[in-house]
Amino acid sequence: MLLTLITYLVLGALAGTVAGLFGIGGGLLIVPVLIFSFQAQGMSAEVLTHAAVATSLATIVITSISSTLAHNKKRAVRWDIFWPLAFGILFGAVLGVNTAVQLPGAWLQIALGCFALVVAVQMALNLKPDAGETAVSKPGLSGAGVVIGWASSIFGIGGGTLTVPYLSWKRVVMQQAVATSAACGLPIAITAALTNIWVGWHAPEMPEWSAGYIYLPAFVGIVLTSSVFAKVGAKLAHSLPPVLLKRIFALFLVVVGLRFLLTNL
Repeated sequence: MLLTLITYLVLGALAGTVAGLFGIGGGLLIVPVLIFSFQAQGMSAEVLTHAAVATSLATIVITSISSTLAHNKKRAVRWDIFWPLAFGILFGAVLGVNTAVQLPGAWLQIALGCFALVVAVQMALNLKPDAGETAVSKPGLSGAGVVIGWASSIFGIGGGTLTVPYLSWKRVVMQQAVATSAACGLPIAITAALTNIWVGWHAPEMPEWSAGYIYLPAFVGIVLTSSVFAKVGAKLAHSLPPVLLKRIFALFLVVVGLRFLLTNL
């Protein structure tokens, strides 16, 4: 158990560093590494992918709180945008978890692999959407929130990969887009984590020390170090070449994506 906890402490440190370096949620790193870790532990293939996604979402509850507070101190969070988005996110997150649990583990890994490859291309080429022609509207924000919450709860991420480009497309200033996206990670993570606890409560394949699909040793280890090392990542981001860093992480995502696809297709 001690070695396992150390593994998750290291993973949390890496995830926090990545989040600080690239301004994205650590879920893109946490989910694949947890899948590999759970496989090595001998966790049932029927639940290990769902457990990785659920545990990642649970850790985002903690990290998004500190991130949102930090952004809010700088008055960067657009609360007028957040509330309509959050309304849609609540429905989307519940729908996403229920979508994910209907998928066999192999299919979920294929979906994760495709998503990792798409994000890798976006990061490697630094693709950004052009500004749209329409201003934000409450119905539009709520509709986008449903999609963002649905996809994020399937892939185990806080939604920044989707929310920031959407808000940029809607002509929201980048600093405000990032801050508002960080705030949106909280309703995504809370709703999806609670839903994963509910739907996975009686899953017989989950090991001891689990709450539904959330594996608690991994959750504790990751949250203990991720927030601390996010600050380390943020400092490194100012001293290392950002383009090179993004391409290195994009290469990691390509390897992960191809591994999931080649293993399950």
